[in-house]
Formats: sequence, structure tokens, C-alpha cells
Amino acid sequence: MTVHFIGAGPGSPDLLTLRGRDLIASCPVCLYAGSLVPERVLAHCPQGARIVNTALLSLDEIISEFVAAHAQGKDVARLQSGDVSIWSAMGEQLRRLRALSIPYSVTPGVPAFSAAAAALEVELTLPGLAQSVILTRTPGRASAMPEGEKLTAFAATGAVLAIHLSIHLLDKVIAELTPHYGADCPVAIVWRASWPDQRVVRATLATIDAAVGAEFERTALILVGKTLISEEFAESRLYAADYDRRYRPIGPTPRFPEAS
Repeated sequence: MTVHFIGAGPGSPDLLTLRGRDLIASCPVCLYAGSLVPERVLAHCPQGARIVNTALLSLDEIISEFVAAHAQGKDVARLQSGDVSIWSAMGEQLRRLRALSIPYSVTPGVPAFSAAAAALEVELTLPGLAQSVILTRTPGRASAMPEGEKLTAFAATGAVLAIHLSIHLLDKVIAELTPHYGADCPVAIVWRASWPDQRVVRATLATIDAAVGAEFERTALILVGKTLISEEFAESRLYAADYDRRYRPIGPTPRFPEAS
């Protein structure tokens, strides 16, 4: 018996990995994260599977489901939205399972920031503009932020910021980022990335508040950075005609002669 933690992706059911789909189909028990996992993903569950919405449960109740399945020798598909490596509360569940000697596995999923970038049709890391993407959030009731993890500290790097779980504090985000990025810095807000009702707003730090109004809540992702709209960036050296690399040696003394 194994509890399989599966990243169910950002929302669109066809952004579920093949491994995730096959594991769901093989498990007679499925625990899923409420409204964040679309019903079409649950359609992969086998006939007669026990399907439990964990949005209604405490951690102890979730663990009780694992313990009951373990006693019956039934594998569990534990579905969580996006990718399970960030903001999934998987860590505390794994710790409980280790203490109980219940086997588990972890299958990654497509994260929300990737789906949002795809919706915007942008590459977040462009030569000369940004080579780092910082995934972060603002403090919330469920989780405080460590002392050193402040928006102002991240903004000082000039990296692209993917700010989760913070749309309700948009005014605070704008105020803290503007001194570092400038009022004309591009901003995009993607609500329910990859879902059928996905919505996108593009603006700048100076105009995003007025552009959004009050219609976005909860599952909106805020992206901030120069790469969101810029056409002024250098081309990558990787595909330059004169760039000597392992799979395409260039010149009389290539760096990797054995590949020629």
C-alpha cells in the first residue's frame, strides 16, 4: 500500500501528467483538494473508488483516511493543485506518514506560475533582463513569512516575481515594489490560470490597481518584471551561429573536439 501525492496541475485537466493520470486510475481511494482540483481529473478514478474532498477535513482527519486505507491495503491517490513542492501542506502529511511507517510517493505537477506564463505567452527569463524567477507570497492567516523573506528584499534583486496568494493585498504589493521596479514596470494578473474561466489583466505598477478593480480574488497570481512585455533583449548565445558547443563544434579548435 502506498499514498501517492500527485500534483494535479493548475486547473486544466489535460495538464495532468501521464504518471499522475495512471496513478489515479490505479488507486481505489482518492483524496483531493476541493475546488482547486477539477472534476474531470477525478474522472480518472476507478469505478467504485472512495473519493474524499479534503477541503472539509482537518489534518488529523486526512491522516485517519490514510491509516484506514493502509489497514485495508488500498493505495491512495492524494491530489493537490499545481505542484506539490510549494504551498501544498504536503510536508506535514509526509512527516505524519513517516512516523506511522506508511509508504508514500511524490509525483510533480504543472505549477500555477508556469500556466500563467503560458497564458501570457512569455518567457520569464530573457537575456540581459532577468535570469531569475522568485516564487513568493505575502503573509497570511495560515502561514507567516520568515523575517528575511520580504517583498522589498526580493524586489531589490530585479528578478521576475511570481506572487501567490496575495491579490487581496494588491495595494501593499504595489507600494512595496514600485520604489524598486519603477511605476512603469509591467505587471500581469492571471486569475485561475488554465481554467475555462481564466482571466488576464496586463498593466503596470502604476495602473494595475485601477485595471483590476475588485473582481479578482483568491486564486489570482501576480507576475511582476521587465520580461512580461519587453522586445528589447539580447538573443541567447546558445543558438548563435558562432557559438561553439558540444553538439555543434565550431572552428578549427572546438571546445569539445570529441563530439565532432
